[in-house]
Amino acid sequence: MSISIGGKKACLLVIDVQKAFDEIEALGNKRNNPGAAGKIAGLLDAFRSAGGDVIHIRHASLEANSLFRQERPGFAAKPETAEKPGETVIVKHVNSSFIGTDLEKILDERGIEALVITGATTNHCVETTTRMAGNLGYATYLVSDATWTFDRTGVDGKRIAAADIHYMSLSNLQEEFASVKTADAVLAAMA
Repeated sequence: MSISIGGKKACLLVIDVQKAFDEIEALGNKRNNPGAAGKIAGLLDAFRSAGGDVIHIRHASLEANSLFRQERPGFAAKPETAEKPGETVIVKHVNSSFIGTDLEKILDERGIEALVITGATTNHCVETTTRMAGNLGYATYLVSDATWTFDRTGVDGKRIAAADIHYMSLSNLQEEFASVKTADAVLAAMA
């Protein structure tokens, strides 16, 4: 069995939904979309129930003090979105899920033409992967309520709210690299 969106065989990508983000939030960093992991879990349930393709991406930082180092607790997946036996897990060391991995080869071998992208953070690994997916010719769907980011300090020293960063990233990607949809809209489009 497989899942089709817009007549194309689709795969759900779950990018970097790792415990390190809980640690970052516990340090007082503010984020948007607190329900994003729940939306990802719902998409996972739908893809799994329909026998669809699911690929989990895990970030393994090479920086000495990173919470995302492979040997640290933050590398592990958040329990509500963790892989099930038999699901593919790809480990990456940079923002793009395509660089230094066999993601494109796996997608091509499986005949995947459409990607449903979820995860963290919107303006880093999610945006970078989405841009590349669009450039590589995949029909790309970025799930707006199944992604999130954190507040950041801008180049002028002003604090920028996570919701604003998230909105800008989605706006940058919309119709240029991807079609931005809610989780409910993706579920409704699945055939």
